[in-house]
Amino acid sequence: EGAFRFCAPVPDLSLLLLLHPAVDLASGSSRGPSPTPHPGGFKCFTCEDAPDNYQCNRWAPDVFCPKGTMYCYTRHMMDDNGGSVSVTKRCATLENCQLTGCVNVTHTGYQMCTSCCEGNICNIMVPRNDSSAVFSSTSPLVSSGRGLNPAGLIFFIIVVAWTCLH
Repeated sequence: EGAFRFCAPVPDLSLLLLLHPAVDLASGSSRGPSPTPHPGGFKCFTCEDAPDNYQCNRWAPDVFCPKGTMYCYTRHMMDDNGGSVSVTKRCATLENCQLTGCVNVTHTGYQMCTSCCEGNICNIMVPRNDSSAVFSSTSPLVSSGRGLNPAGLIFFIIVVAWTCLH
């Protein structure tokens, strides 16, 4: 009698469950992007020695990065006028991203800028100077691994609904 008990009407909980954006109860499939081949899967633009950024991105295959890579790497070679000579982009490990920045390649007269980024297809642009030739990470190097689990949310809603009915 004196205990406080919060129970929303069951139809409201059912509606919440049906409207949850991560799960399609009719088909059992996700409404989000296609499943990744491994947890944390992502994509990078990838090309090898393309003549410029447009050609690299235009013909980049749409595939997931291999397991063990966490970043997108970009190398941009420019002539002395800043024009693109070659662009290379690929999936990379942390070790591949230790040296970013711009250097002059003395035997060719070119400038080479490298950058790394974290995130799905984050390497759309090319580095052109020291300001853009950086290693940008959107999360700590060590992650807690926590996130919203749709199955956990559904389980929680079912438990609350069952508790309210009994």
